Amino acid sequence: MNITIIGTGNVGGALATNWSKKGHRINLGVQDVNNFKGIELLKNESTKVFSINEAVTKSKVILIAIPPTAIFNVIEKLGDVSGKVIIDATNAVRQTPDPYKTVYHCLTDKTQAEVVKCFNSTGFENMLNPIYNGEGIDMFMAGDSERAKSVARQLALDNGFSSCLDFGMSDKVELLEKFALSWINLAIMQGHGRNMAFKVVRR
Repeated sequence: MNITIIGTGNVGGALATNWSKKGHRINLGVQDVNNFKGIELLKNESTKVFSINEAVTKSKVILIAIPPTAIFNVIEKLGDVSGKVIIDATNAVRQTPDPYKTVYHCLTDKTQAEVVKCFNSTGFENMLNPIYNGEGIDMFMAGDSERAKSVARQLALDNGFSSCLDFGMSDKVELLEKFALSWINLAIMQGHGRNMAFKVVRR
């Protein structure tokens, strides 16, 4: 599928790289096509760079991986996203896009897109390589759009995650962001290191 990625830092770059390897066409949406973070991503297969608006017009799926407070500037440049799927990979754990609690809530209020929260619950190292002891770790998602969740689930599997578990509807988006904060707490604040991940096990 054609995927626009807005936010070409660690998380966006890791997903762009792995999705490119799976045959997806990656359209990087940036402020300045001649000077942007992650310019080395253009070495990946089927990856091109465009202005944000032009990249959006070329894709039905948009991943947003930016600082939460930057969403207002980005929304102004998205153009018409009616019917498109937007994957919110941000975390408002340090900064919030006031007056909204999360970027997800901002997007559902200000656009006609189908929005899902996903790819926010672990570090970029686990996005780039989600395999531990020969098995993929889990990804998680939340939101009201079943179509958007279906797309997120497929892209999680394409990235190498073993599953993409549903946290629930939009009322669970904040909980999923706190789950991300739990990973940050263990990996960074408590010093366990970034090469750790969550996996659901069952009897």
